Amino acid sequence: MSAFEPFESFGDIEDIARGLASADASVRRLAVIDIAETASPEAVEYLASAVADMEPEVRFQAVRALGEFDGLIVAHALVKGVVDADLDVAAAAADSLVEIREPAAGEALLPLVAHASAFVRAAIFRSLKALRIPEALGPAVTALSDSDPAVRVQAVGVIGYLKLVETLPSLIRAARDENADVRLAAINALAFARNSAAAQAAVDALADTEWQVRAAAAESIARIGQASSSLSLRAALHDAYWQVRQKALQSLGKLKAGDAVPDIVAVLDDELPSLRKEAAAALGDIADPRARDALTQRVSDPDPDVRKTIIWALGQLRGA
Repeated sequence: MSAFEPFESFGDIEDIARGLASADASVRRLAVIDIAETASPEAVEYLASAVADMEPEVRFQAVRALGEFDGLIVAHALVKGVVDADLDVAAAAADSLVEIREPAAGEALLPLVAHASAFVRAAIFRSLKALRIPEALGPAVTALSDSDPAVRVQAVGVIGYLKLVETLPSLIRAARDENADVRLAAINALAFARNSAAAQAAVDALADTEWQVRAAAAESIARIGQASSSLSLRAALHDAYWQVRQKALQSLGKLKAGDAVPDIVAVLDDELPSLRKEAAAALGDIADPRARDALTQRVSDPDPDVRKTIIWALGQLRGA
C-alpha cells in the first residue's frame, strides 16, 4: 500500500454523465457539478445538453459550470441560457458568457443583438466586448440609439474596446447621452484617442451634472495626453466633490502642467490629507522649482503620508 493517498478520482466522465438521465433533479444537478470538476474537454457537450434540462436548478448549475470553458459550443449553450425564462438561470448564463474569449463565439452571439429583451441585448454586447471582433462594431454603433440605457452602456464598451479612430464621433455623441451611466462609459472609452476632439469631449464633460462623470473626464484628459486641457483641469480643482479635485490633481501631474503650479500649491493647505498628498505628488511629477518654497514650508504636515510625499516631491525638484 502506498504511503501517499491518491488524488480523488471522479471516474470515467461517461459514467458520471449517466446521472444526467436520472429522474431526480438533485442527482442531475450533482452530475453537472461532477462533470465540470473533471475539467475535461469532453465535459462541454454534456454540460451543453444540461442547459436544456427541465429543471431550473440543473440549468443554473450547467450555465455556471460552462463559464469555466470556452469555444463556440459553449457560446451556443450559454446563448440558450441567457434567454431562459428563469431569471436566475439567465443571469448566471450572462455572467458565464463574459468569460468567453474565443472570437469564433461571435457567430452565436451576434444574432441576438436585436433580441426583444433589453436584458439579453445588454448581456450579448457585454460579452462581445471581450471578443473584440470587427463584426460587432456596426451593431454596437446602432445600439447607441437603443431605448434601454443598459444596452447603450454595453454598446459603448464594445466600441471602446475596439479602439478605432473612426468610432470617435460615435463615442463623442455617447458622451452627451441623457443617461449618466452611458456618458460615464463613453468618457472612459474616449481615453484611447490621442487627439484634440477626444480631449475637447472630455473637457466638456468636466461640466457634467454628475460628479462621477466629471471625475472620469478629469482622469481621461491625462490619458488622452492633451496638455492644452490643463486650464480646464485647473478649474476642476474647485469642484464641489473632492473625488473630481483628486483626479484633476493627478492629471495635472501626469501632464506636467507647469502653468498649474500656483493652483496646485493652494491645495497643499486643503483640509483633506488625501488632497494635500495628491497636490504634493503632482508638484513632484511636474518638478517645477517654483514649488520648492511651498513644499519646504509644509514638510511638517500633520499627516505622515503627506509629509512622506512632500519629501519625495522635494527630491524630484532637486533632480530637475
